[in-house]
Amino acid sequence: MKDAIQDFLHYLTVEKGLSENSIQSYKRDLNQYADYLTNKEAIRELEQIDRHHIRKFLNERVKEGRAPSSNARLISTIRSFHQFLIREYNLSHDASLHIQSPKQERKLPKVLSSQEVEVLFDLPGEEPITMRNKAMLETLYATGLRITELLSLELNDLHLMMGFVRITGKGGKERIVPLGSQAQQAIENYVEYARPSLLKKQSTNALFLNHRGTAMTRQGFWKVLKKIAQEKGVNKELTPHTLRHSFATHLLENGADLRAVQEMLGHADISTTQIYTHITKTRLKDIYQNYHPRA
Repeated sequence: MKDAIQDFLHYLTVEKGLSENSIQSYKRDLNQYADYLTNKEAIRELEQIDRHHIRKFLNERVKEGRAPSSNARLISTIRSFHQFLIREYNLSHDASLHIQSPKQERKLPKVLSSQEVEVLFDLPGEEPITMRNKAMLETLYATGLRITELLSLELNDLHLMMGFVRITGKGGKERIVPLGSQAQQAIENYVEYARPSLLKKQSTNALFLNHRGTAMTRQGFWKVLKKIAQEKGVNKELTPHTLRHSFATHLLENGADLRAVQEMLGHADISTTQIYTHITKTRLKDIYQNYHPRA
């Protein structure tokens, strides 16, 4: 079982090009699965696994209080793993074939209003850290990047004269996303005046740097975002993904084409992008209720 998991993770890394975070997520889920089958069900051969074992494993996770969304991801992982076993280990049956994912309520993502964006992004000053923070916020909101994509940006990904940035997204897929004028100006100021100061004696192509002159980390940016939100009095739950959601929602509210937004976000399936149409309808209803005299 452990060898099969290692082979599967290698396949996801080399052939699917998944990120390190995704690989670690698969690894955690499958190690739990393997431990259960080995210790609770005394499984010694892959051929012994059947759907009853999988259902009992999932039931234990539910009893532990695992959320439906987390359980749905776990089922998806197990399915992918068993399909891999059919192909590569010549198993005679797919034990995960009739395992159903739990139905889950699809929550609308949190978004900022245009006014909140203006407040959050009002970062005057010429200190290198301030200029970097402004450039990062402007870039996130202007492009709708995932935080991993933002932190992976290198200097040669910028095409400021033409007003776009090249993104390497999930699975190593590249896409081109336009930069707004304010983001473009913020990046230019940061690259010319702030980045050399942060770089110190380091040598790196990473675009956004921390105070040590190395690439900004996820944890580092979370701390930066939380601090700015507190200082600006933005009390909404605020994550890097909130800016991605706000980017998509504000584009659609102002008449952008859904397919264009899908391409900029890097969504493989347009159904993922359609969640933002529900947000805009909800916001329109709120506006009507608040401002129509006979609402």
